[in-house]
Amino acid sequence: MQSADAALFDAAYYERFYFDQKTRVSDPQHVERLGAFVCSYLQYLRVPVQRVLDVGCGIGLWRDIVARQFPQAQFHGVEISEYLCQRYGWTQGSVVDYTTREPFDLVICQGVLAYLSPADLKRALRNLGTLTRGALYLEVVTREDYENDIVDDTLTDPRLFRHRAEAYRRGLAPNFRHAGGGVWLSRDCEVPLYAMECADDA
Repeated sequence: MQSADAALFDAAYYERFYFDQKTRVSDPQHVERLGAFVCSYLQYLRVPVQRVLDVGCGIGLWRDIVARQFPQAQFHGVEISEYLCQRYGWTQGSVVDYTTREPFDLVICQGVLAYLSPADLKRALRNLGTLTRGALYLEVVTREDYENDIVDDTLTDPRLFRHRAEAYRRGLAPNFRHAGGGVWLSRDCEVPLYAMECADDA
């Protein structure tokens, strides 16, 4: 199977999954709490945040959160959807192959990777390592989430790939340390962690 085509992410897609209160998968209050947690955790860890990339930024729910938590930071939104790029002014691109001259202190990748085929997923995980010099926040639905009834099938897009959690962990391990809560620290990030703050042994 191929990764989801960019044409999928049109006005109807965002109406269904983001704007219609009956069918949306994204609750702004949830994202607000999540963003406050992630940013506060990075402040606790003393990860300096000057440049932020939200890759697959959607309707931009993280932009205002970042502006409040890190008012000095530059926010850059990248989105595969031509519709959203025209509506919000994002840079059009994909997590699979987006490049930049300088890596980012914080990369946000929420709800994106499950739309990728196995081959593109491997490329995207490597690319996230290249894009990140500080911290990565990653949220993605795995096959285990379906098996354990964590996912609401009535709301979740049926076109998602059901990759195993291990596929994500294996792809991230060369470039990241898992700090818990969906936060991954670049192995180039010189932030000391206690052994029990790491969610892995490496």
